[in-house]
Amino acid sequence: MFLLESLPFPLDRLPESAYFVGGSVRDLLLNRQAAYLDLDIVLPSQSIETADKIARDYKAGFVVLDQDRGIARLVFEQMTIDFAQQQGSSIEADLQRRDFTINAIAYQPHHQRWLDPLGGQADIATQTIRMISAENLRADPLRLLRAYRQAAQLGFEIEPDTQAAIAQLAPYLSQVAYERIRSELDALLILPAGTHQLTTVLQHQLLTFCLPHFTATSLEQMQAIDHAIIQFETALPDYAKQLQAWPKPVPAGSYRSWIKAAKLSRAISSKSKTAETELTALTYSRYEIKAVLTLLKLQPMLMALRQGPLNRSQQFFLFKSAGECFPAVSLLALAQGVELAVLTPLVKRFLDGSDAIAHSQPLITGTLLMDHLAISPGPEVGKLMKAVEKAQAEGIVQTEEEAIAWLKALKAK
Repeated sequence: MFLLESLPFPLDRLPESAYFVGGSVRDLLLNRQAAYLDLDIVLPSQSIETADKIARDYKAGFVVLDQDRGIARLVFEQMTIDFAQQQGSSIEADLQRRDFTINAIAYQPHHQRWLDPLGGQADIATQTIRMISAENLRADPLRLLRAYRQAAQLGFEIEPDTQAAIAQLAPYLSQVAYERIRSELDALLILPAGTHQLTTVLQHQLLTFCLPHFTATSLEQMQAIDHAIIQFETALPDYAKQLQAWPKPVPAGSYRSWIKAAKLSRAISSKSKTAETELTALTYSRYEIKAVLTLLKLQPMLMALRQGPLNRSQQFFLFKSAGECFPAVSLLALAQGVELAVLTPLVKRFLDGSDAIAHSQPLITGTLLMDHLAISPGPEVGKLMKAVEKAQAEGIVQTEEEAIAWLKALKAK
């Protein structure tokens, strides 16, 4: 059983009263194993103390998440383990407080005992997400959005009574911290089945309070992005893998990729200032905000690409503006009707790290320019720097020496 085999400490370090609960138990029954595990263990008492002792003995990261509820987290290299105090008088009472039946199954490892008082295994068999009660959803309204994320992850369907309860409770989601909402939203944006689930999220107006510009048109554009991903996977499979990448380290449990950035740019305002306000409120990182705003800024150039291939100068400034975001730019372009035949040469340039157009470097610095032309700091320096960059884009100059000679000739005129 991989759940026990993956434990970074012997099983006998857990009390016999310990139960594994939640998503890890559900995934065990589904034979799903993530690269990074997130385990939940419930104890009737001494949860924080037990976690603290294991952390000290096995040099794990340790943090108390909720002193009053007895929740502590251990962080190992390949997993996090949350220890929680049992809520209620028994493990059965604890399970009754959870969100969905598929997450309300417990496993006692010492005696290899399964506990499923709410029929979670039957719902797993029929691939159904069923609430335990509407009161439980209201107790933590993030569960309203989590239902759709789990449906997208597992390929399950949300049963009608649960859908109806979510629709009725939708206004309560605005009470949840935006950071928690962002995490669930990111999962829906990055998962292949997420767009389908976002259709119902929009129908129930779950995100209207934080994404007022998320509309039916947004969904159509996301569906076009999903289709564009398939096109890239078919025609340029190696490049398609880069769409799932991200240039910065991704914290465990976070969802970041160029696919997500492209879709997120369709869910917000097309006006940069408003979009930045929306993204900041949702606690996106500065780099993520910059990437999405870059996609909005480049929208006019994507429209130009629909008319056909760009000339050398246009390509130069497209790559300069896109920078690392080019995979998301190319994905949006394909989704918006740019021909794959037009994009393929640009993709090949981007993949060639030595390409002078896709990965250009300034040929001259302002200081060097002033030294060679014997001019003082001022607006003229900026104008000349722009002029030499334009000449570089057009292929007139390609080296520092050529740039200096060209500038001297320009100045002589």
